[in-house]
Amino acid sequence: MVDLSGKKRVVIKVGTSNIAYKTGNINIRRVESLARIISDIRNSGREVIFVTSGAISVGMARMNLSKRPSDTPGKQACAAIGQSELMNIYDTEFTKHNRVVAQILMTRDVISNKERRQNARNTIERLLEMGVIPIINANDTISLENLDFDENDTLSALVAKLADADLLIMFTDVDGLYDKNPAEPDAKLIPVVEKITQDMIHAAGGKGSELSSGGMLTKLEAAMLAKEDDIPSVIINGERLEILYDLFENNAVCTVFV
Repeated sequence: MVDLSGKKRVVIKVGTSNIAYKTGNINIRRVESLARIISDIRNSGREVIFVTSGAISVGMARMNLSKRPSDTPGKQACAAIGQSELMNIYDTEFTKHNRVVAQILMTRDVISNKERRQNARNTIERLLEMGVIPIINANDTISLENLDFDENDTLSALVAKLADADLLIMFTDVDGLYDKNPAEPDAKLIPVVEKITQDMIHAAGGKGSELSSGGMLTKLEAAMLAKEDDIPSVIINGERLEILYDLFENNAVCTVFV
């Protein structure tokens, strides 16, 4: 068993399918629960950086679009519409628990440019010192290529590295990494991964839900990125968000990349 109870600075990443219905509309009950639990974890003394997807989906719902735009300007327009509403929802829910949140939108050039990277690092550090929960999303409206990040899995790993996090937690819609397609009856959960193999990468092929652009493969890539800085990663089921409590008590069903 991997002991995660002592991790103090954590990055928690949720995907679109974790916070929105298939219609694209926000799952209010899920977001309320997410804000409550993250606030409680912050109250316990841990520092939390929250990476979220969902702006494009929320924008689609707001404009009554039944299908995700296929062109980049369409996606960027939906992101512009949805981002403000998404942050308004988060601000409302976290305020209920006396927590202040701050928005940070990032693109890949923030990571690759030394000065911008340092500015982002400084901002995150100061926000955490102030007791604020940074909420980070990709700045899809000005992204240069392919909206920069796949469902923000890569972004969450880069943020973990940038912030010198102790742990990266990625929510998905299954319990973790399986040795084959989890829909198959004999699929087995892999609780601890010390090395990501080609077999794992092959088994993880394919994207997530219709609303998302990521999947298990991008989470493996994120885990490999975090591993470069000796940051352990967790893939865990977001259907029951209270599982975060189990995780820090070392009782969660999940996959840990050590």
